[in-house]
Amino acid sequence: MNVRGIRGYVRRVREEWGDGVGIRYQTPSGVVVAAPELTVSPLTTRSGLRVAGEVGLATHEVWERALEQAVREDGDVYYLELSAVTFVDVAGVGALAAAAQELGNGRRMVLHRPPPGMRRVLDMFWPDLTSIEVAKS
Repeated sequence: MNVRGIRGYVRRVREEWGDGVGIRYQTPSGVVVAAPELTVSPLTTRSGLRVAGEVGLATHEVWERALEQAVREDGDVYYLELSAVTFVDVAGVGALAAAAQELGNGRRMVLHRPPPGMRRVLDMFWPDLTSIEVAKS
């Protein structure tokens, strides 16, 4: 599924379930919290983005815009600093894989400190995707 396919899926889900705006979530301890957030900011020393928060239904649009930016960039390597990402759902990993598949020959995304779940889903569903590299440090 490419980025446009994921967008269509998310749009259909939003039409049926809403986009998460105004939704409050109750944690197991009973505390009511606001909908998840995702913030994206440019890296200052190289081409890429620092991402913080949760990638889920309520934040897919922000995540997809960030990935579209990565695909549009001209450089060979695009860095995603993900150490502050606390959760990524399977659709979010799928959007990452779809964006990576749209990169031109020789281009790649380098993920710095992605959440363990993201690495597992990538390994499970896209084990041969060479346009995504997980940095060792």
